Amino acid sequence: MTLRRMLLACACLAALGSQAQAQPAPGRVLRVAPHADLRTLDPVVASIVITRMHGLMIYESLFAWDSNLNPRPQMAERHEVSPDGLTHTIALRDGLRFHDGQPVTARDVVASLNRWMQRDTVGSKLREYVASLEEVDARTIALRLHRPASFVPFALGSAVGMIPIVMRESDARTDAAQQVTQTIGSGPFRFNRDEWRSGARLVYDRNPDYVPRAEPADGLAGGRQVRVDRVEWLIMPDPATAAAALQTGEIDIWEQPAQDLVPVISRNRNIRVERYTNLANQVMLRPNHLYPPFNDERARQALALATDQGEVMAGAVGDERWWRRCASYFICGTPNGTEAGMEPYARPDLARARSLLAESGYRGEKLVLPTTTDIALIGRAAEVVAANLRGVGFNVELQYADWGTVATRQQNRGTPAEGGWNMFVTYASGATMQSPMTNIGTNSACARAWVGWPCDEEAERLRAAALDAPDDAARRTATDALHRRLAQTQPYRVLGQFDQPYARRANVSAVLNAPVMVFWNVEKN
Repeated sequence: MTLRRMLLACACLAALGSQAQAQPAPGRVLRVAPHADLRTLDPVVASIVITRMHGLMIYESLFAWDSNLNPRPQMAERHEVSPDGLTHTIALRDGLRFHDGQPVTARDVVASLNRWMQRDTVGSKLREYVASLEEVDARTIALRLHRPASFVPFALGSAVGMIPIVMRESDARTDAAQQVTQTIGSGPFRFNRDEWRSGARLVYDRNPDYVPRAEPADGLAGGRQVRVDRVEWLIMPDPATAAAALQTGEIDIWEQPAQDLVPVISRNRNIRVERYTNLANQVMLRPNHLYPPFNDERARQALALATDQGEVMAGAVGDERWWRRCASYFICGTPNGTEAGMEPYARPDLARARSLLAESGYRGEKLVLPTTTDIALIGRAAEVVAANLRGVGFNVELQYADWGTVATRQQNRGTPAEGGWNMFVTYASGATMQSPMTNIGTNSACARAWVGWPCDEEAERLRAAALDAPDDAARRTATDALHRRLAQTQPYRVLGQFDQPYARRANVSAVLNAPVMVFWNVEKN
């Protein structure tokens, strides 16, 4: 080879190398169609799943739940509890750095947890026990309690609602009611803001400085080993478009395939349809407790008596292999899955619903139900619910928008005429709803409750009794008593539960069984 040809060859190889650094090879890019677009970047402000998925990509927490929902150390290296059970001392592990290169310190942890405890259902319950939260040294915090709470690691590893991620202190000092718009975490991926196209694409690059734990990944716990160079979320609100993209290989994973298209994609030998969690999701109708008519429990009871779980779930999900009736707030089939007190609401009673509605003082005023077609299951369920409610005299107006707009509107405490709402349909993971601690909808702590803001002192007393129960037998008794109270107050209507599959190309493997889909550990061959 002549010198000229050698120089040209070297130049071409250098150019190819430069291009490879700028754009990873196709086999090192995992392309995912998530269930919704990302509108809220702060996982301490929004409890919606898409924001939680984003948060888990770029942030970490002190503990993390494994596949059995048991808490394990994540950012924590050491956790010690004093003999009286009142002081939890937690030390950070080595190698924790934010994406801007700064080390993670105890000051970041303290500021982050204080903000989270102001916002989240689990955090606010933990806050009731906390006497102080202090920095001991640069890598150690001390959490001191008024009374012992065995659930501290469980709470600090929560994967539901607003999650207790650790931000930089400067970000965590943001008012808890305001969204943090920075995206600097310490997790296994970095959010690529330059390539973010709202409504079209989000990009997460592998964090080359991330030091994973040594133990194998299990659920959200263990070593978060990243086996691809980047993950791209491609926003495909039309299910037919997502199904076609999966079949042609344009995407590798469809996070929540439309149930009616599962038989279609399952016929493709290059596609696998599987469950990514063992716990069923719960579908719910959430009323706004701040304004008439749903500030009156009789109107909320009328919601329960007017809605038919079978009709809603058949309309929303379709194939009965994927759904079931369930009257438990805490997920049928789990240790807390009692249906105590819900016997009157097992089947619709339209006459009783009309009577209760009249007693509540409702006189046919328009009721706003914001919903979306972005998430087909939610839109279809809302349409069946609206039809059920109109049958007993509710004047329901469905107002459609993209899911990001609907989720943002849910935070609005104003009247429906001021941009608020009267009710909405959504669903939540079984991991979220299976416990009196984590169930966002049964928190009845008034302004500190989840959107809808139910306010019931007796329900909160009973919830505390369930959390403080000394053993399993006492916990079951206390949970039954709580459930009977919830059946009376109806903080929301349980519409049923369903299993959500995901779909992947056959060359993608090692997707973890976890409460939320995550993309570390995943391999693409």
